[in-house]
Amino acid sequence: MKLSRLKYVACLLLIFIALLWYRNTIPFLVSPANSSSNNNGIELRGVWLTNVASGVLFVPGTINRSLKMLSQLNFNTVYPVVWNRGTTLYPSEVARQVTGTGEQPLLKFMQGGTDVLHKIVKLGHGKDLQVVPWFEYGLMAPANSSLAKSHQEWLTQSRDNDYSIDIEGEENSLVWLNPLNPEVQQFLQDLVVEVVRNYDVDGIQFDDHFGLPVELGYDSLTVWLYRQEHQGAFPPIDPSNSEWMSWRAGKITQLFSKITQSAKAVKPDITISLATNPYQFAYTEYLQDWLTWVEEGLVDELILQVYRDDISSFRTELSTDTIKQARRKIPTSIAIFTGNPQHPVSMEQIEQQVKIVRDRRFDGLSFFYWESLWSYLTPDSPRKRRQTFQTLFPQPALVPEFSRYQ
Repeated sequence: MKLSRLKYVACLLLIFIALLWYRNTIPFLVSPANSSSNNNGIELRGVWLTNVASGVLFVPGTINRSLKMLSQLNFNTVYPVVWNRGTTLYPSEVARQVTGTGEQPLLKFMQGGTDVLHKIVKLGHGKDLQVVPWFEYGLMAPANSSLAKSHQEWLTQSRDNDYSIDIEGEENSLVWLNPLNPEVQQFLQDLVVEVVRNYDVDGIQFDDHFGLPVELGYDSLTVWLYRQEHQGAFPPIDPSNSEWMSWRAGKITQLFSKITQSAKAVKPDITISLATNPYQFAYTEYLQDWLTWVEEGLVDELILQVYRDDISSFRTELSTDTIKQARRKIPTSIAIFTGNPQHPVSMEQIEQQVKIVRDRRFDGLSFFYWESLWSYLTPDSPRKRRQTFQTLFPQPALVPEFSRYQ
């Protein structure tokens, strides 16, 4: 396979990071401390495995070593990315037929054609880790992706006829698949069902990208459907008009329901997990009405992304009315940001936030992301960070079950 110069550099960088990590992953033991969960041995302890700024999925041998360490440190769930930037991170016939590419090329090259998702499921279950594939990009894709280029009719747009949006932290402009387009709906449904049917996964996860920026939805198909349901009236000029927002959010809810019901039809006991932003932001900025999803029983597990450095702001987000409503219905956990190369986070901050979550008796925690749990890129030494996690998780814990809320 012919790789571009940029991909070669990326490969070398990933290998270098992994080698540094390997050097520091020597056996360690610390005495358990009294910092465990208050949930009687039931607590979600999750980690996201991403393909961005991380070599965990790419460098041969790293997956096994990573899962082994997480198991030793009493984590119990991993969320490996399977849908990102318009490509799948597993061999997908569905994606191949639509985009011409059945798997992310760099991943396939680095792993020599090995099915990474199959490996994670097999090794993870062997180490008592639940495996919940993460459809990270949802309706979003890079503007220069094969998916966007080959199916421009699938894209939605703003009132100014703009298809793409620039988002901080993304190197390319992004576009959104139209959630009202029947072909888009079928494609996303087929992707999810493909994973549920072909792999022994414990769940599937969607996140904040399963939504639509509020300024979008002015494509011809969406406008036509809106007029069909509004006696010929056009959508409001203001994208933040409350009725126009509610209508689009409702259509996204219908799609989410269709996809999750299809997954449950294949595997009734599968967990539908949602990792998303606080409700006010999710709804007003991305038309994601996740509270309705919870109330209608479409979600089995909620993980609220509270990526805040300010501790006061962190506490505030844990006490909103919407999160209280969700907690009465389903297992609800908190996602904690462990840093990235541009924004390192100290272990002291992570430990403080874990304590706050536990003091409020949430169902657990998940950390974004693997590479920044402990590495040479973190503010504290990798050994210190691992020792702190072992102090936080001195004993194994069971994953909270949705049945407890029924």
